[in-house]
Amino acid sequence: MAVAYLCLGSNSGDKLNNLQKAVSLLVANKTVSVVRSSAPYETEPWGNKNLDWFVNAVIEVKTKLSPRELLELCKNTEIVMGRKQSNSKTYEARNIDIDILFYGDLTIDEPDLKIPHPHLHERAFAIVPLLELIPDYEHPKYKKSLLQMHDDLETLDDVYLYGTRAAI
Repeated sequence: MAVAYLCLGSNSGDKLNNLQKAVSLLVANKTVSVVRSSAPYETEPWGNKNLDWFVNAVIEVKTKLSPRELLELCKNTEIVMGRKQSNSKTYEARNIDIDILFYGDLTIDEPDLKIPHPHLHERAFAIVPLLELIPDYEHPKYKKSLLQMHDDLETLDDVYLYGTRAAI
């Protein structure tokens, strides 16, 4: 069994329910089990500030799936939940997005499968929930702990514990 970390995000519809439904679908076929989860966070959209805010969380899973099979499960879960794949180069609203952040200590660099996630070191919305679970984990490529990566972020996107963000 391998340990992997998945980041789930939603910025349309019932966002929190979308994350919960995605987790239920991921574990439904019994090839993935959730070990633990971060709290949900409301996060500023990354890459397109005109979008609605996201709700994000990270889950730690155990799986007997290979990294590619886990990617297929994540993409199939997105499709089952109605996500439409877009060829647009800009970020768009989505009811669910599931990314593999880490899969054990593996480093994979293939055209459609990159582990660790290639933008993780730039994204507070993924690093902050990971800090709840594995703050001292050393990134296999950058050889820095997640805490160090958080400290190195050039831009700190707004990341709030779900339900604590005050609307302005």
